Amino acid sequence: MPSKKSLLLTISLLALVIGAIFVGNWILSNSSANRTSVLYPTEVREYKGEKLGSIGDFRENSIEGPQYVNASTYRLTITGLVQNQIADTYNETVDEHRHYEKVVTIHCVEGWEVKILWEGILLKDLLEEAGYDRSAQVVIFHAQDGYSTSLPLSYIIDNDILLAYKMNGVILPPERGFPFQLIAESKYGYKWIKWVTTIEVSNDTNFRGYWESRGFDNEANLP
Repeated sequence: MPSKKSLLLTISLLALVIGAIFVGNWILSNSSANRTSVLYPTEVREYKGEKLGSIGDFRENSIEGPQYVNASTYRLTITGLVQNQIADTYNETVDEHRHYEKVVTIHCVEGWEVKILWEGILLKDLLEEAGYDRSAQVVIFHAQDGYSTSLPLSYIIDNDILLAYKMNGVILPPERGFPFQLIAESKYGYKWIKWVTTIEVSNDTNFRGYWESRGFDNEANLP
């Protein structure tokens, strides 16, 4: 019969072995080589000789995590200072408007950037359809996750700003803003609102969006 001392030694050795296995598995499961990454094999990586970034290059920094919007029940609402309030389905929005492509780089205030080929609808075409008030000054955007931001109406009209539904030839994945992401070129990424649900034409120049109300510059102009 083993002594009490040898029994305690055996238990200690077993505890060390179990601990080593646990730590090893934790390191293995959390190493960068073993983290799960989504691949987009059909995405375009070059456009007219210009190298593009990848959908997988984006960092997840949304306020509530990726949103999963049901396309069959989704409505894009255009409201506020308009003659005709719009509540179009996803298919109506995509199928009944002219499509445009544009290569634009998103710059995040966190210091990263990604160059992407975006495909979408001119936001000013949607505003025209709604009969927007030409004297309005601001367009306010609201998203599925409660995020919001705004941009001057003149900026949207003068710069052919897109409301995108594809990136690098791929329909926006949920984590990248399906059904629609605003392509606010020449502005920092916090103006690039994802999961857009409502577009409001307004004269409320004092409106501040999610990050702007927390101290971020409302202009968000790139240097």
